[in-house]
Amino acid sequence: MLWSLVKILVFVALVGAATFGASYLLELEGGVRIALGATEFNLTPIRAVIGLLLLVLAIWLLMKLAGLLIALLRFINGDETALSRYFDRNRERKGFNALGDSLMALASGEGRLAMSKAQKAEKYLDRADLTTLVIAQAAEVAGDRRRAEEAYKKLVTDERTRFVGVRGLMKQKLADGDTEKAMKLAEKAFALKPQHVEVQDTLLKLQAASADWKGARGTLKAKLRHGALPRDVHKRRDAVLALSEAKTVIAEDSSIEMREAAIEANRLSPDLIPAACFAARAYAEQGKPKYATRVLKKAWEASPHPDLAAAFAALEPDESAAERLKRFKLLTRIHPEHRETRLLLAELLIAAEDFPAARRALGDLATEKPDARALTIMAAIERGEGASDAVVKGWLTRAVAAPRGPQWTCENCHHIHAEWVPVCEHCQAFDTLAWRDAPAGDYQTPMSQHMLPLIVGRVDEGVADLPVATTPPEPQEAAPVEITEAEVLPPEDSLEESRGRNG
Repeated sequence: MLWSLVKILVFVALVGAATFGASYLLELEGGVRIALGATEFNLTPIRAVIGLLLLVLAIWLLMKLAGLLIALLRFINGDETALSRYFDRNRERKGFNALGDSLMALASGEGRLAMSKAQKAEKYLDRADLTTLVIAQAAEVAGDRRRAEEAYKKLVTDERTRFVGVRGLMKQKLADGDTEKAMKLAEKAFALKPQHVEVQDTLLKLQAASADWKGARGTLKAKLRHGALPRDVHKRRDAVLALSEAKTVIAEDSSIEMREAAIEANRLSPDLIPAACFAARAYAEQGKPKYATRVLKKAWEASPHPDLAAAFAALEPDESAAERLKRFKLLTRIHPEHRETRLLLAELLIAAEDFPAARRALGDLATEKPDARALTIMAAIERGEGASDAVVKGWLTRAVAAPRGPQWTCENCHHIHAEWVPVCEHCQAFDTLAWRDAPAGDYQTPMSQHMLPLIVGRVDEGVADLPVATTPPEPQEAAPVEITEAEVLPPEDSLEESRGRNG
């Protein structure tokens, strides 16, 4: 309201000022004389002011006409004008429509149509980064590898799209099985975008597959730094890489570096069984059996495992069976109800020829959830207690078809390995091996060397000097064996004899 009043007052003031000015000019004497040759123009003051205003308006109109004339001349000469901008907008509209159709076709899985629309958009648009990327993706969907590779190489030349091009070429090389070039491209992509999770995982997998443990540890550290990996998982996998590096050093006969790497791996992840075994071996070579015992005990507390028992036995290879049984109490009193502890104790008691105690230690493992190892131990106990051959054969026959028990199994492809490795030998996955129950196979799990002399009846050769556990060899195809019904099940009187001893 107040502002409206102010505008009215200003308008009235301007009208009053104009009226006063016009009155003043009308009352003013004199005038303006303009002489052009023989012609004179006499203007009163009011006419002179009006003429001046008209002259200014005429000059402004002439300037506008001159600008229009110049724009027309520039258009004829090829410069951009409103007319050319109109045609450019029309081209952009067609280009973006074609690009949208290409994206829709790409999402629908119509690779050929998507590539055709993308090429049409490339003609209309000056956006090589967008159109080339869509062409590359459409060519991959259509199966045109050559066209896709050309598009990715074109993307590499532009700084804005270089990472996309390198990543696309990397995936093509991986699909072709060219891991050497794929690794170089992965390293370049990682240098461009170290926080990219897919590139991190791809580079880590390639480095692990090529045994580049030092580079893999650097990539793993980058994953932790960029938040792509939890700290506990990083600690575990870093220990796996340190252990793998230690194995490589062992192959190169560098004992000092091996000790350092093995001990570091165990320090990073004390519950990693292979790292604990390597660290124990390193301490043993340094003449520090107490440190080795401490490492193995801590790993056994985390998870009892036959490799730990074998490493613990290797600390005193020349001890008698009784001495070994006494020394192993350090482990067997930890998790006494654990399956591995009971099997280990049964093997130790068999080696010491205390078969009734071995039967008690084994308990119901041979009947409730039997595997090849438990059934073989039961056969050794029967042999040691003087059972007939039919009873022993009955247990061994069951062991042939029984599950093999826990094995190093890949959690990704379920491939079984004879020993722990950082990278699965079947699917090349990194850190996927776990000690878990394996399904029954077509070959028998190798029997402990403690029980072999007892089963075949050569007790006089002695078993005290044999190791507690052995590492299973590589799986082999079993030869076909013909088993009669009498061999599969022991006779009734033999079973009664076995039940009498159990009861």
